[in-house]
Amino acid sequence: MSKVIQMILSGMFFTFFCDFFLFLGIKENYIDAHNIQVYYNILFADHQSLIIYLFFTLITGYIVMYLSNKLAIIVIGTLFLLSASTLIPPVGAAVGELLLMQKNTVLQTDRFSYHGDILYNGRKEITFYDYELKKVIILPKNKLQGSY
Repeated sequence: MSKVIQMILSGMFFTFFCDFFLFLGIKENYIDAHNIQVYYNILFADHQSLIIYLFFTLITGYIVMYLSNKLAIIVIGTLFLLSASTLIPPVGAAVGELLLMQKNTVLQTDRFSYHGDILYNGRKEITFYDYELKKVIILPKNKLQGSY
């Protein structure tokens, strides 16, 4: 097998491994903390950026194949620790909020207007914290005006 193919495959493996722990921490410490009903697989698939994944695949593959073993272990270990740090509750909640929450948003239906934070924008529903009601509500996307 050529070195380029080995580089791509090893980069894909290490990047996928880091992504798994990143999204696991977000699921445990943000999604589950807000009682949002979404499966891990849907969360992972809907929020995985192909461009970022390919970028890190090439970078980690190059590091693994072409840098010295000691330096590769340090860099890959640091990337893994950074992605696994989302398993720490405050870090996972902050990263989930950064990636998924849209603050101070107004949503409109035919009859009502909602002002608050979008906690999670799902495939068919939006999980929304309403400032006036002071609670989390689920809004079906097909009832909302505009595109979200």
